[in-house]
Amino acid sequence: MKEFTLYHKITFLLGPLLCFVFMLWPNTIISPELDPVVAIALWMILWWIGESVSLSVTALLPVVLFPLFDVMSIGEVTVNYANPIVFLFLGGFIIALALEKVKLHKRIALTILTLTGTHANGIVFGFMIATALMSMWISNTASTVVMLPIALSVISLLINDEDGFTKKDRNFALSIMLGIAAAANIGGMATLIGTPPNSVMLAFINDQYQIDIGFFQWMKFGVPFSIVMLLLAYWVIVKVFYPNGLGNIQSSESIIKNELKALGPLSRGEKAVLIIFLLTALAWVFRSMLNQWFPGLDLNDSIISMVGALLMFTVPLNFKKGSFPIDWEDTSRLPWGILILFGGGLALAAALTQAGFIELIKNFITEQGGLSLWMVTAILVFMVLFMTELMSNVALVTILLPVVAGIASGLDASLLPMVIPVTLAASCAFMLPMATPPNAIVFASGYIKVHQMARTGIVLNLISIIVLMIFAYFLIPLIF
Repeated sequence: MKEFTLYHKITFLLGPLLCFVFMLWPNTIISPELDPVVAIALWMILWWIGESVSLSVTALLPVVLFPLFDVMSIGEVTVNYANPIVFLFLGGFIIALALEKVKLHKRIALTILTLTGTHANGIVFGFMIATALMSMWISNTASTVVMLPIALSVISLLINDEDGFTKKDRNFALSIMLGIAAAANIGGMATLIGTPPNSVMLAFINDQYQIDIGFFQWMKFGVPFSIVMLLLAYWVIVKVFYPNGLGNIQSSESIIKNELKALGPLSRGEKAVLIIFLLTALAWVFRSMLNQWFPGLDLNDSIISMVGALLMFTVPLNFKKGSFPIDWEDTSRLPWGILILFGGGLALAAALTQAGFIELIKNFITEQGGLSLWMVTAILVFMVLFMTELMSNVALVTILLPVVAGIASGLDASLLPMVIPVTLAASCAFMLPMATPPNAIVFASGYIKVHQMARTGIVLNLISIIVLMIFAYFLIPLIF
């Protein structure tokens, strides 16, 4: 149970208080349509920023408050919680759950590590590649949890060797831990289902602007961006801040091979999950071709995702015993709260748009003059990147997307070159242990001090801004 601090208590009380002050103010503050929406938005934003209650609980406020204050009917509100994009991520979560249950993600990670050799820097890079690849498909928390014990086993070799735990050894341990955390955050940005801010963004632009980004279309942008960021993160951590100069660590190979051996041969469950996973991924990649070949099919990413998920429940491993890759009981570990959070964010965005909030920001930006798209985007990216160190990246993106959309409209600019960099910036949190679960998990290992994480993190944050702006300028117009 988390500690309920003074900060939590203040934001808990301030949210509803500000809402009702705004609502009961004798005169119109903005407009009769917008005032109640802004009042409820203030309540939600304060609870999201303060995390006084669960983010998902806050996301349920529109279901009650919008109908009560005549913002929307309950039918109009709740349709947001069943948006097709929600089912894309529900399917993705179920597929990820199956990968974890049969330990296929661990086998893939260990196999990658066997290919990167026994050189100390190669081992660090191997851990980073394995973590990033897993984070593309499963949560960054799960990928970090899988890699941490393997990393600790390798580090223990250096602690117990004849020269003890030297400065070189400490730098190696530090590099592995920082590398895993950075790679977990970076890998998730490569796919639409890899990190929640991507999904919030997709749901928003799809619902409000009918812009559809295909799974493979996103990967054409996300994968190159993640590769560049992964290489830069490796260089900053291993070459600039914490070089180890250890050379080969021969015993590490035997640890990794023993871990792999302990998994045994591919089980029937692993084979089934691997086949379903590959078929789902291929269907996402070749969706457009499949719809051309079979005109009546009308496949979209949400349908493909749910087909993959249903197959995990229904492809028999042992028909006689009624054994399947996963059972419904396994879904107790699904992040259901994230799905509710998507719905709450969409409901708030829909209400703000309907009440004229986007138009209001558009008019304000239009009146300013002299603002360039890239200057504004860079400022927003910088702001989001450092705000995400202190608050939930999902909540941050949910709050800011309607604002960014209004700014883009005011500048008479295309939406995606602003929305995509801002969304990805929310996942580039490398500085503080509390910024993301991977940061917190590796910090808990005891091999990292806060100032060491902050030292590399601030450089990676600044690099992220430059890379995001370059990719936004050159790649987004080509792909989207």
